[in-house]
Amino acid sequence: MPIMDTETTTMITPSEVIEYIYCPRFIYFMHVLCIAQHEDRRFKVMAGREVHKKRTTQNREYLRKKIGAQSKDIDVYLASPKLRVRGRVDEVLTLSDGSLAPLDYKFTSYREQVFKTHRIQVVLYGLLIRETYGEKVNKGFVAYVRGGSKLLEVPIGDRDERESLEMVERILVIIETGKLPGRTKHKVRCIDCCYKNICV
Repeated sequence: MPIMDTETTTMITPSEVIEYIYCPRFIYFMHVLCIAQHEDRRFKVMAGREVHKKRTTQNREYLRKKIGAQSKDIDVYLASPKLRVRGRVDEVLTLSDGSLAPLDYKFTSYREQVFKTHRIQVVLYGLLIRETYGEKVNKGFVAYVRGGSKLLEVPIGDRDERESLEMVERILVIIETGKLPGRTKHKVRCIDCCYKNICV
């Protein structure tokens, strides 16, 4: 088997997995047709980026007691040719039991549960952390910061890992075969889609 590296191997980001869950055709338009999203026109995307920017410089210790974190690494880039996943996690926490955990900030209101998209993203960050640091990763955290901060814990189990990696595989199939996938079944998602004018 040829040696893979992050320069020559197709790599998927956790954010792209979110786009895939939202609608598989995002992957086709972005990676096969190479049509940019023009994210700068989308309010939530820009607001989320501003939140991430602020979190790298403000309130770095406010979650330490609540989570039981002993220390944290901030804005960490991780990549795994083996998993074919790469991404930048907001924080890598060291917990009191010696395990590590990803923490991801979201400019989204709290809705009593973790969104599936956010759960999958945290699981992928957890897998990257485990491989990079060589330490146990049993859970992660999502901080919803719109309308007041709310922190939720995300368990990372075997089933979660399999589901997340299967999504990565499905994304890679779209990219490598160039086959147009079906669109989302949720028509309401098409209203704010940046590709709606070319998606037929």
